[in-house]
Amino acid sequence: MALITSTRPGWIADGFGDWVGHPFSGRDTRPDRELSRDRRAEQKRWLVWGLAVTSVISEGTMSFLDHLDELRKRLIVSVAALSAGVLIAYAFVSRIHDFMMKPLAATLPPGSTFVFTEPMEQFVVRLKMAALAGVFLAAPVILWQVWLFVAPGLYAREKKFAIPFVLFSSLFFAAGGLFSHFVAFRWAFAFFGSYATETVEFMPRIAPTFSMYMRMLLAFGAIFQMPTLAFFLTRVGLITARLLIRNVKYAVLVVFIVAAVLTPSPDFVNQLIMAGPMLVLYGLSILIAWVFAKRPGDSDPE
Repeated sequence: MALITSTRPGWIADGFGDWVGHPFSGRDTRPDRELSRDRRAEQKRWLVWGLAVTSVISEGTMSFLDHLDELRKRLIVSVAALSAGVLIAYAFVSRIHDFMMKPLAATLPPGSTFVFTEPMEQFVVRLKMAALAGVFLAAPVILWQVWLFVAPGLYAREKKFAIPFVLFSSLFFAAGGLFSHFVAFRWAFAFFGSYATETVEFMPRIAPTFSMYMRMLLAFGAIFQMPTLAFFLTRVGLITARLLIRNVKYAVLVVFIVAAVLTPSPDFVNQLIMAGPMLVLYGLSILIAWVFAKRPGDSDPE
């Protein structure tokens, strides 16, 4: 209360000067009547703020420590699901290895093959393959934990979209990975292999090749979440179809910048391979924002 009843209307004026007087003086030069009116207004603002905080607490809203405890629980479940997915995937790591590498080997020039130059290189690559497959296996559980973490801040009507969120997020994540595997990375890899000549043979190491493969796979999986993200941002009223349409030119610029950063090759064709799906997904996001936009008659229950 000492701050509220201070003779200065701006209690931070001690350090930075008064916000209503001279900017650095710390002293207010206005008439006493105006100062008294501003002091009452400031006290009223603090009273309203205090009542609002008390009301929120009385309604059972989670505290900061409760949020940390909830985050800890969700992280534990997510890590456990990821660990289980990795163990399951490692049991089939030979098949996963063939699924990932045989299509790429087919794009190599005749006589070329993958090589590894360090004793543990191939072993570590197989571990990474199992980890990557484990991410896709555990994705539904991880996304479900994400939903459970944000659900307390949603309205009852919005909580009904839990199953669609997990389902479509998982499907789009898998679709992005498949697109990268069968189209984007294969074209990029073939582009690099095209630089082989009669005097320089293309024999890529397995470790850096798979690292590039994994980055592109996860990048496309994340990019393909755009429609799901657009759906929920629309439902909470943060975006509209009109807003997305009005900012199409900026979206196109951002899309090509992201494509240039994530694409491992410098040619424009491979950038289009990444930018093309992103533009299509942006158009799909506009459609989703229009279909699921909040109407004037919609009301969210408390």
